[in-house]
Amino acid sequence: MDLEARAHSEHPEELRLWLRLLTCTQLVEKQVRTALREQFDTTLPRFDLMAQLERAPDGLRMNELSRRMMVTGGNVTGITDQLVAEGQVERIDVAGDRRAWRVRLTPKGREAFEDMARAHEGWIVESFAGLDGREITQLHRLLGKVKSRFQEEP
Repeated sequence: MDLEARAHSEHPEELRLWLRLLTCTQLVEKQVRTALREQFDTTLPRFDLMAQLERAPDGLRMNELSRRMMVTGGNVTGITDQLVAEGQVERIDVAGDRRAWRVRLTPKGREAFEDMARAHEGWIVESFAGLDGREITQLHRLLGKVKSRFQEEP
């Protein structure tokens, strides 16, 4: 039973919408996790870490990676250790701070990530195949209105 099945007609439409959004997110995420595992023998957290590094060619400090991924430093360290062992990322000393490291993609890691990112984009596009372009634009605009409400709050 998915989250949406918990809602009943007596619940506010907003609650039912929220549960539908969560259900859709979980379904797409499950598809992406499965495809990453089957096609690239990797996990979504590893993909997410590499995506953050792809946006920062000079690398990121471990604490910055942790903050951006919204996970603990220990999680980032474990994933980084695996990727270093595979030659996908490298650790670089931070000048003036012997306890800190920057992490960046290696050329091998960049190439692997580019392949995964292309496939990922295709999976996401396929997830919305039931909507036409106008509907996608409308849904994006409407969700933007919800998002902006939270950005206006102090």
